[in-house]
Amino acid sequence: MRKINFLLLFLTLALTSARAQITDYSIFEDKFNFYIANDLGRNGYYDQKPIAELMGKMGEEIGPEFVVAAGDIHHFEGVRSVNDPLWMTNYELIYSHPELMIDWYPILGNHEYRGNTQAVLDYTNVSRRWSMPARYYTKSFNEEGVTVRIVWIDTAPLIDKYRNDTQTYPDACKQDMKKQLAWIDDVLTKAKEDWIIVVGHHPIYAETSKDDSERSDLQNRLDPILRKHKVDMYVCGHIHNFQHIRMNGSNIDYVVNSAGSLARKVKPVEGTLFCSPEPGFAVCTATKNTLDLRMIDKKGNILHTVSRQK
Repeated sequence: MRKINFLLLFLTLALTSARAQITDYSIFEDKFNFYIANDLGRNGYYDQKPIAELMGKMGEEIGPEFVVAAGDIHHFEGVRSVNDPLWMTNYELIYSHPELMIDWYPILGNHEYRGNTQAVLDYTNVSRRWSMPARYYTKSFNEEGVTVRIVWIDTAPLIDKYRNDTQTYPDACKQDMKKQLAWIDDVLTKAKEDWIIVVGHHPIYAETSKDDSERSDLQNRLDPILRKHKVDMYVCGHIHNFQHIRMNGSNIDYVVNSAGSLARKVKPVEGTLFCSPEPGFAVCTATKNTLDLRMIDKKGNILHTVSRQK
C-alpha cells in the first residue's frame, strides 16, 4: 500500500510539473484559434483578474476568434436580471482587454441555475459580445481551411441532483431532458465538419469530491450519444482544475478545463493522462489535420496539450 501511494504521489508530481512557457507564437499562425474559459465569476478576486489580463495579452499574439464560456461565469447565486451588478464585477470590467472584445459563447453552469437563468440568455440583447441564442445550441465554423462544429449543451437538467432540488435550482426540472438528448443526437448525426467538439459544464469522467451521481447520470445519458457519433472532444469545467482523461472503449478526449479564478487540488484516477491543480484557461487550435487544446496556467505556461490528428 505504501508503495502504491508513493507511485501515485510521483505520478501526480510528474503530471503537474510538465510545463513550457510560450515563447514561439508561430504555432498559432494561420490556424483557427479560440479560447475556452469557465468557473470565472469571483468579482476579480483570487486569480480571476490576472488570468483575464493574461488572456487579453496573449490574445494580441494568438488572435482568438471567440471565447467558449463553459459555465459558472457567475458565482455564487447566479444573477437576478440583466441589470444585476455582477455583470459588471464578474464580467464586463474584468475581461476588458481589447482582444477580448470578441464573441463569447456561453452555457449555463450550476451556479447560473441558482439564479435567473433566462437573464443569462437575455443578456445577449444587452452586450454586443455575449452571444447565447438558447440553453443549448450549435455553430459551425469555417476558417483557415478547416471546419469545426461546436455543440454547446445544458448539463444541469441532465443530472437528477439538480432536477430534484427545486428550491436551489428551480429552473432545472422545468427543462425537457429527453428533448435535449434527442437534439444532441440529431445534431451529431448530421455533423460533417472536420472536427466535432461538445461543450458542457459538468464532467462525464473526472477526479472530484463532488457527488458521483453527477457523473454517472451523464455517463448513462450523454456519453452513449457522444461515443455513438465518435466526437473528438468533450470539454467541460465545474471541477476547477485541469484534467485529460481517456477511457477504455472510447476514442473521445474528455477534457476538464480549470477555473479562470479559484482552482482546486486534483489527483489521477482511472483514465487520467494529465491533471493539474493550477487555475487557467485553454487555447484550442485547429487545422485540417490537427486539433490541439493547450492548457494554460496563470503564468502563461503550457501545462499540457491534448492533440488529435487525422
